[in-house]
Amino acid sequence: MKLATVRYRGKQAVGVLDLNRGCVWPLAELLAGSEPSCHGDMVQVIRRYDRLRDRITLHRSSGIDLREVEFEAPIPRPARNLFCVGKNYRDHAHEFANSGFDRSLSRPSDPTPDAPIVFTKLPESVIATGAAILYPDGISDSLDYEGELAVVIGRQGRAIARQRALEYVWGYTIINDITARDWQARHQQWFLGKSFDTFCPMGPWVATADELDPGGLRIRTWVNGQLRQDANTDDMIFGVPALIETISAGITLYPGDIIATGTPAGVGIGFVPPRYLRRGDEVAIEITGIGVLRNPVR
Repeated sequence: MKLATVRYRGKQAVGVLDLNRGCVWPLAELLAGSEPSCHGDMVQVIRRYDRLRDRITLHRSSGIDLREVEFEAPIPRPARNLFCVGKNYRDHAHEFANSGFDRSLSRPSDPTPDAPIVFTKLPESVIATGAAILYPDGISDSLDYEGELAVVIGRQGRAIARQRALEYVWGYTIINDITARDWQARHQQWFLGKSFDTFCPMGPWVATADELDPGGLRIRTWVNGQLRQDANTDDMIFGVPALIETISAGITLYPGDIIATGTPAGVGIGFVPPRYLRRGDEVAIEITGIGVLRNPVR
């Protein structure tokens, strides 16, 4: 099942998508007026999904044409910082090391990490598909893109063993981990350069875990129609279960938490000279089974 947060007739609603028919069904229709707290809040849907699932698969009308709605980010304002993972694809770890921007290198001959590198992005950086990535005039001129598979947590848990980790996943979406590379290098950490306003496009919707396996998914990124990234989630150094086990070892995960799992090779700093984003560019990221996240730079 695919669920989206949309704006329709001036109201925010959570709806079930049928991409073949080009329609969305607001939960207010599917639930016939019950569970009103769920109608516009994706996190509330996640918390109640086990008891709602069978009811919200029934389409009671012709639905609303997707051209009549505006997509929000699936979780427009996450309750907590997004968990993000650095250097989680071998080819990207090497291109990052060769770029000269990696200040965390302990073994220059082998830049792949021994354990997941986890940082965070502010919730305020989240924007929807179609929304503009704002070019930070006078602040940075080294904007980069990073197409990533993102995990949406569905159950509260701590000290989650990797053998059971996928039981805690509610769904998957796409994130563009926009980065100001000059800030990343200057401050020798990743939080500031990755948390500017609009630096976390997310969406366009969520594919629930019961219809998607996080392994074997093709992930591709285009800038102005030029293919820049083309990889498979099987290439991750640390898979989704390992990431959940690591993060939850000492931190409780809650429904609606988001984990961005890292980016493959092909980012702007991987080119000589670097190919940074400019005003007027458009970035599109596609992941098998989810959809396409598309954002302009303005």
